[in-house]
Amino acid sequence: MELTVTNQPRQEDDEKIICATRAYNHQFVDMAWSPVSVYVRDDQDEIIAGLTGKIFGNWLHVEFLWVSEDHRGKSFGSKVLSAAESEAIKKGCVASTLDTFSFQALEFYKKQGYEVVGSLDGYYEKHQRHYLKKVLVQT
Repeated sequence: MELTVTNQPRQEDDEKIICATRAYNHQFVDMAWSPVSVYVRDDQDEIIAGLTGKIFGNWLHVEFLWVSEDHRGKSFGSKVLSAAESEAIKKGCVASTLDTFSFQALEFYKKQGYEVVGSLDGYYEKHQRHYLKKVLVQT
């Protein structure tokens, strides 16, 4: 037996772990997921705001939400998030989850109805990582 730690993993090795974990999980839940992306483009077709996420189970998970510096404070973030949540509801989601660092958008997400369900201190020595959720549909 050999234990290996690497910062340069082979893709096929990681795929083995991912596939085996998914196979185990599939015994208990449907492992299907679908991507959800929302974009705001300007008149030159450049993306000025957007969101990427995944729907799995009956939850939306927001992975990234970004608004260009020039367009912050103009409700683009709210509109992008709301559009993703609406799409998630159409697909049967009852809630949404995301995480954000203390130097990012915690207060923005709270204003959008998200609540902190956990926080971890000490990221990059002085920051926190906050985990949030929002109920989209009462069950």
